[in-house]
Amino acid sequence: MPFWTLRRRFVAATACAIVLALGWAAVVVAVALAGAHDQATTADAIAVLGAAQYNGRPSPVFRARLDHAAALYQRGLAPVVLVTGGVGSGDTVSESEVGRRYLLKAGLPESAVVALPAGSSTAASLHGVAQWFTGKDSRRVLLVSDGFHMLRLQIIAGRLGLVAFTSPAPNSPIRSNPRRNAAYFLAEGLKVPVTWVFNR
Repeated sequence: MPFWTLRRRFVAATACAIVLALGWAAVVVAVALAGAHDQATTADAIAVLGAAQYNGRPSPVFRARLDHAAALYQRGLAPVVLVTGGVGSGDTVSESEVGRRYLLKAGLPESAVVALPAGSSTAASLHGVAQWFTGKDSRRVLLVSDGFHMLRLQIIAGRLGLVAFTSPAPNSPIRSNPRRNAAYFLAEGLKVPVTWVFNR
């Protein structure tokens, strides 16, 4: 009788599915815990992760992140705000530049706001942040995004040699929509392991 009978294959497949489901659930819990904790503290820079912009106007999600970054700056937690973000399909200006203009209109001094080169992904945006720190003795950065994003940001930032702290935007439309927020957290249960393995 062959070892891998139909019954044994079924039992093995079921066991693997249970292990994968439990692992995914554990990651989701870790994502939720990371997103619930605000680590706002003094740093060398505040970095805002980009989100969509529409004809030069930041989307509500992006605006919530920018407003939170401005509030952290006003608290004196860092001397500069780094804005990240890419160029969407059909756009002529990057999210980072739109974010910079928004913060200047909000009253931040021009010397305190830097639009980083457009990045096409979270990893690319954080690579731009790491590049900004090149040659600097201290690499403390306060990362601003939505709560669901925080664990993945910490993983990538740590691998880039940044000393990262996270501060989720409290007034994000995503956070105020339970169903939408849950969907993002559940998706991170898959994205975090991919980031851990492939760093992207």
